[in-house]
Amino acid sequence: MFSHVMVGVNDLEASKKFYDAVLGTLGIGPGVANKSRYFYRSKEGSFGITTPINGEPACRGNGSTIGFKMESPEQVEAFHAAGIANGGTTCEDPPGFRDGSVGRLYLAYLRDPDGNKLCALHRPKAV
Repeated sequence: MFSHVMVGVNDLEASKKFYDAVLGTLGIGPGVANKSRYFYRSKEGSFGITTPINGEPACRGNGSTIGFKMESPEQVEAFHAAGIANGGTTCEDPPGFRDGSVGRLYLAYLRDPDGNKLCALHRPKAV
């Protein structure tokens, strides 16, 4: 459905450090520079960070969340830990299982250095 997701950041290099770390836990290599942007590519699509082209400060979307698919609870934990260690902040409940209308999920939420909300999500196989 999506070709890419792009978020605005204020400090491109600090955000690159953060995203290199969290996306590295998914096996995605460091961001590749393209003008005033960095792109992270996988078989499923691309994720990018950029300073706003209009020159205004970047701001987070209130109510917005970007979810990243994880292969295991351990990968969720690694993603969350890498984020905290590289300028992110934890938000919502601690990483763990949540039961809801879509079944059982292992989730972790954090905010990047600019306040963009991220979710690491692992959906266990049905037993």
